[in-house]
Amino acid sequence: MQWRRKEKEVDRTPREGGCGSGWHWRVGSAAGGAGERCTDIRQAARTKSALLKVMAKSGGKGVNLKDKLEGNELDLSLCDLNEVPVKELAGLPKATVLDLSCNNLTSLPSDFCSLTHLVKLDLSKNQLQQLPSDFGRLINLQHLDLLNNRLVTLPISFAQLKNLKWLDLKDNPLDSTLAKVAGDCLDEKQCKQAAIKVLHYMKSIQSELDRERQRKLQAERELEKKREAEQRAREAQERELRKREKAEEKERRRREYDALKAAKQEKDQHTKKENGENPELSVSHSSKRHQSKRSWYRILLKLLLFLLLSALSTLIICKVTDLQHKSVCISVNRLYEDALTILQSHRIMRNVLQLNSQQ
Repeated sequence: MQWRRKEKEVDRTPREGGCGSGWHWRVGSAAGGAGERCTDIRQAARTKSALLKVMAKSGGKGVNLKDKLEGNELDLSLCDLNEVPVKELAGLPKATVLDLSCNNLTSLPSDFCSLTHLVKLDLSKNQLQQLPSDFGRLINLQHLDLLNNRLVTLPISFAQLKNLKWLDLKDNPLDSTLAKVAGDCLDEKQCKQAAIKVLHYMKSIQSELDRERQRKLQAERELEKKREAEQRAREAQERELRKREKAEEKERRRREYDALKAAKQEKDQHTKKENGENPELSVSHSSKRHQSKRSWYRILLKLLLFLLLSALSTLIICKVTDLQHKSVCISVNRLYEDALTILQSHRIMRNVLQLNSQQ
């Protein structure tokens, strides 16, 4: 298969097999519109073989793609495909060159982007309105032909196709800025320049979106911090309010307790008054009882002093006067001497004990 970027001209010599394999592609200049040639090719393909009709009706299902694989090239063009047989293509990792041109594809399934082994992909002359959002997963893609589709924009992930070296976006209703960046792609050099410029343009969009995302993230963080600060302030106010309420509740209970205590005292006084008790009389009675106790203490003290003085007087009389030979004085003197003996023995014992304790 030879590729030169001008117009596609078809040698309609049929081959055995089915869609795609029944037509040999040659690249050169040709007269007439690309849409007319593609229509003629489709009409010839529909009438050429019964197998091709079955494939057109079934959308390519039930066809053994290995029979169409030539080296690393798989030609599924001119098959009236309405959808891409991704599951079958995933089973052919050797097919790095895939031609899906001149079909009825309006969209690509999301799992199409799992075909990361693709190096060269031709999607020209379909009805694609958009590419999958994760189209950038085809990181090994070097050659991409999107000629004559209905694309307006490219997905942001397109910027991840870092190995892309050739791109054709002609005959698409592209956004004016993207169309200006892509250029005309009338020859090999322009298509290579288109790949470089479009990648650069998509990377700039991705960078701007990343910056915008970062700004939004920063704004959300600042807003979250502000909300947290406001939440902390509200919590502090609530704590202060609860503290004030507790203090007021405590003061209220204290006042209630004092009021209850005063009411109880007033009630007790009222009860005493009803029972005929006078608090002043009760106080006077208690003071009188204390006075009577003190008078009894004085009487006992005087009595003890009197007895002591009487004993001393008797002892003196029995020691000094002539009455010491009387039987009463003899008993008193003997009692006195016994007491002195007991006191002396007690003093001697205490001295002995002190000496023993010192030793």
